[in-house]
This record gives sequence, C-alpha cells and structure tokens, in this order.
Amino acid sequence: MSLVAAAVCPHPPLLVPELAAGAASELDDLRAACRAAVAHLANASVDSLIVLGSDTTTVRRDAPFGGTLSPWGIDLTVGDPGAAQLPLSLLIGAWLIPAARNFQSVAADADPAECARLGRKLAGEAERVGLLVLGDGSACRTDKAPGFFDPRAEAFDAAVAGALARADDGALAAIDPVEAAELLAAGRAPWQVLAGAKDGDMRGELLYDSAPYGVAYFVATWA
Repeated sequence: MSLVAAAVCPHPPLLVPELAAGAASELDDLRAACRAAVAHLANASVDSLIVLGSDTTTVRRDAPFGGTLSPWGIDLTVGDPGAAQLPLSLLIGAWLIPAARNFQSVAADADPAECARLGRKLAGEAERVGLLVLGDGSACRTDKAPGFFDPRAEAFDAAVAGALARADDGALAAIDPVEAAELLAAGRAPWQVLAGAKDGDMRGELLYDSAPYGVAYFVATWA
C-alpha cells in the first residue's frame, strides 16, 4: 500500500471562472495546469483518490460532499446541494474533481510531525493511493498582496517550488511552520502531509509557478 500519484494545486476562489467574471482569462494558464494535474491523477489508475486541504481542524469528511461559493461572492453550488459546507480548499478540490469521494482536511496549525503521521496513514489506505493536495504559497509577494510585501516571501516560494519540482519530501517536511504562517502560506500543512505520504522514489514535475495578485500558486505532479 503506497502513494503512487499526487497532484498539487492552489485553491483561490478565482480559479472558478464564474466567480472571476471579467478577470477570468487572467488565470487561464493556471486552470490549464490544474486540468493537466487532475488528468495525471486520472491516468494513474489509483484505488483510492483523496482530496486534501487545510482547515481549522484535521477531519475526514463524510458524504455528501460540496457546498456553495456564496461566501466568495457568487451563489454557485459545487457538488451535492444537500452537503455540509466544505472548507474553501476542499471545495475547490470538489470543483476540480467532481467525482471525488474521499475528503480529508488537515489543521492549518498542525505541526510537521502530525502532518507526517497523517500522510503515512493516508498512503496506507489502499494498494494504490492518489492525492490531490490543495494549498497556496505565500500571500506576501507584493504591496497589494493580502499580507502586503514581505522580503522573505520570494525565497520561501522558490524553495517550495523547487521541492515540488523534485518531489523532495525532505525539503517540504523542513518548512518552518512559523515562517509559513507569517507569510500566510496556506499550503504548508497539506504539503507536509504529502511529504509524509511519500514512501519511495517519485518524480516531480512543476507545471505552474507564478504569483498573480501577490499570492504564490504552484501546480505540480508526482509519480
């Protein structure tokens, strides 16, 4: 039982074209990269596909799955209309893979050891496990970013991008939770769960690395 494929995507609400409205085309390259990453999972013939994202608590979600994008400005239902509201990270995951039936949140403040344990648990759930990992990089790349400009952000994001490109679980596991929190990097805990799930050689490919709106977004695949 092991992790055989993973896709890493960000979870900005603007990924959904209906919400982005007039600015929808600005993220076309990001959407295309996300579609390619999801196709990578579909082609991996996994026995269990788990959507993983951050929230306030670490919880395995029960069916039905879905929610609404109303809190982000548009009354658009994702997934089952009768579902309890998923957190944003998992809601975007449900939008990316409508057929997904396994949703796991990890607490945004979970320490690296807790993340590693969760990763090992998820990887052991089936013979061939696939993960869709949702998480943004720093939100401090420009003065107009949600967290304003922080000179540490570019180097932080470059290190994450490099680790994802190399499928370097050690580098992801070594991310400082304090620095990540200060830089508003929502992907830190999910990335460290991914690091814990890796239990053999894997090859990484970075499909997207940019910071529109001052927030770093990465799309990557591991296999």
